[in-house]
Amino acid sequence: MLVPVLLFLLGFVLLIKGGDWFVDAASSIAHRFHMPELLIGATVVSIGTTLPEVMVSAQGALVGSGSIAFGNAIGSVICNTALIAAITLVVRPASVDRKTLILPSAAFFIAAAFYCFNAYVFGRFSRLAGFVLLAMFVLYMVLTVRQMKNSPSGQEENEEPPTTSFAHDVIMLVVGAVVIAVGANLLVENAQIIATALGVPESVIALTLVALGTSLPELVTAITSLIKGCSALSLGNIIGANLFNLVLVSGTATAICPFDLSSASATSLTVDIPLMLGVMLVLTIPALVREKLHRWQGVLLLSAYAAYCVFLFCFA
Repeated sequence: MLVPVLLFLLGFVLLIKGGDWFVDAASSIAHRFHMPELLIGATVVSIGTTLPEVMVSAQGALVGSGSIAFGNAIGSVICNTALIAAITLVVRPASVDRKTLILPSAAFFIAAAFYCFNAYVFGRFSRLAGFVLLAMFVLYMVLTVRQMKNSPSGQEENEEPPTTSFAHDVIMLVVGAVVIAVGANLLVENAQIIATALGVPESVIALTLVALGTSLPELVTAITSLIKGCSALSLGNIIGANLFNLVLVSGTATAICPFDLSSASATSLTVDIPLMLGVMLVLTIPALVREKLHRWQGVLLLSAYAAYCVFLFCFA
């Protein structure tokens, strides 16, 4: 048990360092091209921090474990929103730009509607559904790039010019993403070993421990962004990562190995999916209506996540 614990801690250290490099590079690129940090967070940073989820779900699909892929995607969205975004809101509520928030939020709920259609109507995710989800990912990236090109190009007041070269930023972005992925892989694999030794069911592991482990890059990125004063980057990363969990993570896993929901926990349709949609509504609606995030949202989301974890471990 000592070796898994040490590797678990090593993975956490790699996540912290990789997150630091990744946020620095992404923020520098955003400033270099005068792009809104929220859009950078919703694309480049989100892809990097979603790599662990993609890897874990693909591995689960390859070995025929659809419940791991399904639970990891939904659990990561709940964890990203009700834990990570909630911590960000409690520490530093921020104003947001409605225009840059509309696309990622709308894309998430469109993908969620397709996700729910397959779950509640068909009760399974076919290979075709996986390819449709991946097509949604490609379409979102195209629309986001076009939105970036149409965003104001004037340099904001008090914006400091980048102090590093573009090549350096790109290299650190890639290195940071790789370190994050390696760290998350070490953490998740050894967390599963520890949890299995303690007798925790696989479905609960997928929705909590695996989801939390693969969401740690988002948590590290959020904390690092707060420390560096890039709250918009953190919010964009979380919303983008939630979308990518549905279209990229689930799409990849389903394209590899279609699965029936009969193999998943019975609570998925009655608790997990409704909670996923509910916490995202709590996060996005006030931001879209008033262009501001509030501390009460963070408190409400944290309370919901705590209640959800208690429910899973005590009743699921």
